[in-house]
Amino acid sequence: MDDERLRSMREEYAAVGLDEAAAGDDPVALFDRWLAQVVDAGVHEPNAMALATATTDGRPSVRLVLLKGTDARGFVFFTNTDSRKGVELAANPVAALAMTWHEVQRQVRVEGPVLRLSAAEDDAYFASRPHGSQLGAAASPQSQVVPGRAWLDERYGDLERAYPAGTEVPRPACWGGYRVVPHVMEFWHGRRGRMHDRLRFTRTGVDAGWRRERLAP
Repeated sequence: MDDERLRSMREEYAAVGLDEAAAGDDPVALFDRWLAQVVDAGVHEPNAMALATATTDGRPSVRLVLLKGTDARGFVFFTNTDSRKGVELAANPVAALAMTWHEVQRQVRVEGPVLRLSAAEDDAYFASRPHGSQLGAAASPQSQVVPGRAWLDERYGDLERAYPAGTEVPRPACWGGYRVVPHVMEFWHGRRGRMHDRLRFTRTGVDAGWRRERLAP
């Protein structure tokens, strides 16, 4: 694709936007409302989010993961803990998230420290996954170099024969969940003329609540 075509791509936003009164003082409650609204609107994979991690010397990486839980404690996702993101989070347990819902002209960003979930929480969620997803988690050494697709398919097939449908697949020791604890949350809503609304909430302390600020678009 040529640069001229890329430069010409733009969309005029025309939604009503986001003001301080509608946002309120609790960003977690606002996120819950927005997520419920995008689910009701039929947005495709509304729980998909970009997860950014970094090495201890500041080399970043980003990928898409799925949000699997949210409450006042934070935002939960699951993965192979030996993957690149797992290794980076073990060495540098902070992350940033971004969820973009183009259909409703909204975006949410989250920044904060990351905590591992307990083994009991890992087990409970793994047991709720579809059988095929359980097999895939056990078969794939995520982020590692492998000989080829046939090698992966063979590993999956071996596990499928060992654990046919209806049998329990053991949770791999290197698979589990993380919770991103929100210290900063930013809500973006598209407006006309690129004069978008941006409201940032910053945690002021464990029990002190949040500071809300408007940012220039």
